Amino acid sequence: MDLNTVTEFLPVTDAVALRHAHDGNPATAVVAGGTWLFSVPQPHLRTLVDLTTLGWEPSTVSTAGIELAATCPVGALESVPFPADWRARPLVRQCVRALLASFKVRSVATVGGNVCAALPAGAVTSLAVALDGTAELWAADGGVRRLPVEEFVTGDRTTALAPGEVLRSIHLPATALRGTTAFRRASIARLGRSATLVVGRRDPDGGFVLAVTASTPRPHVLRYREVPDAGRVVADVEEVVAGRWFDDVHGAPDWRRATTLRFAADVVEELSGGPS
Repeated sequence: MDLNTVTEFLPVTDAVALRHAHDGNPATAVVAGGTWLFSVPQPHLRTLVDLTTLGWEPSTVSTAGIELAATCPVGALESVPFPADWRARPLVRQCVRALLASFKVRSVATVGGNVCAALPAGAVTSLAVALDGTAELWAADGGVRRLPVEEFVTGDRTTALAPGEVLRSIHLPATALRGTTAFRRASIARLGRSATLVVGRRDPDGGFVLAVTASTPRPHVLRYREVPDAGRVVADVEEVVAGRWFDDVHGAPDWRRATTLRFAADVVEELSGGPS
């Protein structure tokens, strides 16, 4: 879609230029892949700031984990090298494939764009919250702050970004990447948008994490010292969601609730060694 109200396209090459170009003006937006930005009318926009010219390394693997630049293409996640003891690698492919898009779109759509769009079905959001991802945010005044991705996405298409802030990267810690994961996803059509997505993670120390996305307006993450009883997890999900199930053309709230609770029990049983 043409954005015919845009009159400036500004490439930036360093943090100072980025701050000057993106100072919180609501008529200015940053762009990397642009897959969402160019998919709907944006009549309020006059200026686009190009992040791709900053030259950020798409991904960096270290003993501390993986640093994913906001400009990293979603499709590139599948080729990030994983050490042998990082058991969560299958989850990366599962979440990438959960993005309702062709491989051509995945090669352009970015990690930052997917998370900042804050759609309940955001595939990278699901990956990041399940693996204790932390967002690094650059402020217009030059400051830097870090926020768990589960707190960064605050609702359907809303985030904790302040005016002028830019998502720089997402860090996935090695402690979470060493965990064993279980993945469940449902949509009302074979190639439909995710309506329910539940990830369980069992860490080497026995700790258990359950992440619920797609069926709720914002992510919910539950943490336990050990794999709990399935009944307890189901009750805890009910309590934390408190009836706020997402409702749109991709799934009714009662159906999303039912599939989420069933999937929560499934991943608990899978990761505890019980029947799945």
